[in-house]
Amino acid sequence: MIKAKAVKLESVVRYQNNSVVSRDVIHKDVGSVTAFAFDQGQGLSEHTAPFDALVYILDGEAKIVIAGKPRTVKKGELIIMPANKPHSLKASKRFKMLLVMIKK
Repeated sequence: MIKAKAVKLESVVRYQNNSVVSRDVIHKDVGSVTAFAFDQGQGLSEHTAPFDALVYILDGEAKIVIAGKPRTVKKGELIIMPANKPHSLKASKRFKMLLVMIKK
């Protein structure tokens, strides 16, 4: 349980070989915060979301493609994926991220 307890974000979710692992940090009707761990080569295929999504890289490095334009995002960096724009993510190296989506 994370509520009312200080934790290191990198420890919220752990890497697993050949997998994408996720853990809800908080999930409410108005939005969510989810931690992810991607093993090298793993990713999320192209999709869209009806809300802006903020991605903060906790560890490693990700290739994030937004509306056909690839970007490399590294530990300590964040990027906002705009609503209704196609995007995908792939682990060029193992990486962990925090995904923040606010619906209103």
